[in-house]
Amino acid sequence: MQNRVLGRTGVSVSPLALGAMMFGPWGNPDVGESVRIIHRALDAGINFVDTADVYSGGVSEEIVGKALIGRRDDVVLATKFFMPMDENDPNARGASRRWIIREVENSLRRLNTDYIDLYQVHRPSPDTDVEETLGALTDLVRAGKVRYIGSSSYSGSQIVEAQWAARERRLERFVTEQPPYSLLVRGIEEDVLPTVQRYGMGTLTYSPLAGGWLSGRWRKDAAGRPTSSARPQARFDMSSPANQRKLDVVEELAQLAESAGLSLIDLAIAFVINHPGVTSAIIGPRTLEQLESQLGGAEVTLSADVLDRIDQIVAPGVTLNPEDNSYGAAELLPSARRR
Repeated sequence: MQNRVLGRTGVSVSPLALGAMMFGPWGNPDVGESVRIIHRALDAGINFVDTADVYSGGVSEEIVGKALIGRRDDVVLATKFFMPMDENDPNARGASRRWIIREVENSLRRLNTDYIDLYQVHRPSPDTDVEETLGALTDLVRAGKVRYIGSSSYSGSQIVEAQWAARERRLERFVTEQPPYSLLVRGIEEDVLPTVQRYGMGTLTYSPLAGGWLSGRWRKDAAGRPTSSARPQARFDMSSPANQRKLDVVEELAQLAESAGLSLIDLAIAFVINHPGVTSAIIGPRTLEQLESQLGGAEVTLSADVLDRIDQIVAPGVTLNPEDNSYGAAELLPSARRR
């Protein structure tokens, strides 16, 4: 794989990053197989691994730590904090100094390492000053426990606020942003990606297959597609007009991929990593077979005709189902826009 520079850090990373959310009880409970998947990804040229403390309640981090024994220095290791880690403890979550200083030690222990290359805030905190979060993360960088810091699912305005606060307070700045991005979820093209590019940040996009919608398995009228009973979330509710529209679009995209001599997976991944504002696309395989099916997308370059046809099917900046966006949700709640 042709590596890329992560923002302005000078760190070289692969165009595909291995997401570890599916390693552990949330996805694949077989530790041995999960370790083999990680090793296969590294052998294929992936040098970027992304996980989070909350994935399987810390088990994902433990599996990654086990897999990287003897290979730690070859990997750019990223993890995240913010989500609740103990439902009975209201302070075992969030972006406060109190929690960050405590939780980084837990992640270091689970990952079996003495430093984290990229430590990311999993979500913006509506009730925590960004200066507090950046101040705690700055201390971790100065202590050598963290090399770089990043954000995830921030809106354009939140990215700007964090960059301004870092400059004004002389704190470490976020060098990366991790948003959702796929053929079906193009909302970040309108504001987030241009903002990230202006600040010279790296972009690690997640869900290039749109949570499985672009895996090739979920086709219109196919028996294997999701149902509202199996996946009750709004993102997978088949009674939703937005999701019905997604099924129609997936069918058009599948036909486009076939005409271009590509699998739908290759089309989807190539589309994401070909955007000039994207550094790496995070793939999240649950099985070795899924990993193998996704590796080829890193070697595909889409022609101008194919990209033009994609724009006709899904217009730039459009997310077909707003439930697929993970940023800006709070600003759109009725309580935030109605008196």
